[in-house]
Amino acid sequence: MAEMTTTMENCDEENSVTMLDVLQEENQREEDANAVLGASDDKNCTYLKGYIRQALYACKTCCPTEKDRAGVCLACSFHCHEGHELVELYTKRNFRCDCGNTKFNGKKCTLDNTKASINAENKYNQNFDGVYCTCARPYPDPEDTTGDEMLQCVICEDWYHTKHLNCNNGIPDDNSYEEVICSDCMKQHEFLWRYAPQYSANKNINKDLLSSANNKDDNTVDVVGESLKCTMPVKSSNEFVGSCFWLEGWRSNLCTCDSCKKIYATENITFLLDPTDSVQAYEEAGKSARCESQYEKGMKALASLDHVQQVNAIEEYNNMKEHLKKYLQKFAENKKVVREEDIKEFFSGMQSNKKPKLVIPTFCR
Repeated sequence: MAEMTTTMENCDEENSVTMLDVLQEENQREEDANAVLGASDDKNCTYLKGYIRQALYACKTCCPTEKDRAGVCLACSFHCHEGHELVELYTKRNFRCDCGNTKFNGKKCTLDNTKASINAENKYNQNFDGVYCTCARPYPDPEDTTGDEMLQCVICEDWYHTKHLNCNNGIPDDNSYEEVICSDCMKQHEFLWRYAPQYSANKNINKDLLSSANNKDDNTVDVVGESLKCTMPVKSSNEFVGSCFWLEGWRSNLCTCDSCKKIYATENITFLLDPTDSVQAYEEAGKSARCESQYEKGMKALASLDHVQQVNAIEEYNNMKEHLKKYLQKFAENKKVVREEDIKEFFSGMQSNKKPKLVIPTFCR
């Protein structure tokens, strides 16, 4: 389909907007939402699902101190903590919703009152206090004027500014790696560096000079009379430090012999062998839960519009977008979660204040 490039006011090509641009922008937002929410349910508490990867929020109104660290699911953030100060935690693995347990000082969960007093397997870090990275700063940071992006370590699940990841030769291109492990976790699980010459995207690891590290260890491990070959690469003579950026599919190349499995268990990182553990798998679950994306629906609707209708639709979209930004700003300033009811209220107001459609000059083609 040819793109429509007529502008709203004076047909200035440099400022042109197409319906395809609009749909692609919305598609990116939908993908971002999938990344955070996955297949999350906004109406039912996840407690009965047990310890799972899920979108979480920390309520600073109910649990203001470090000793009270707790996380609540998406549904509870809406139904049990409306108007509270919430910290968005993105996702955490193996976590069970805490809402209503003993950490909440008598406040019960309105969605599920059958919860245990404590979730013993939940793990908490400084993110639950609203701070991140080695600098222990909030995000967004009101004192940070550089706009440095943050990346999540797949082991400790804390978030790090790229400038604090201890990467001597800079960060690899976004599309060249799948996951990141911070420098502290790489130091704690040092054996992972053996895989780096083959499966990392780090610019400071010279794969040509370190080809010897690519050789496989010839170890064999006897298990009930059978010999299982260990495929962990031999240790290189070079010492690596810093964070490691891993190529897509790197986890599938980790050795799974019994000897290596013991290492993962001892160091509490057996989740690296679980193909459903990654954030990518979580995102895919979110996408599959949605039969048809808004982008696909939009493309179908776009095919039914003529030229003038497309221009009118863009004008209405831009008008709505500006009003929505102003409407949502008050929620951000008050650190409030936006509910479905709030969005319905906004669009109800937009409908009552709808402006007449723009008349397109006949000379705009």
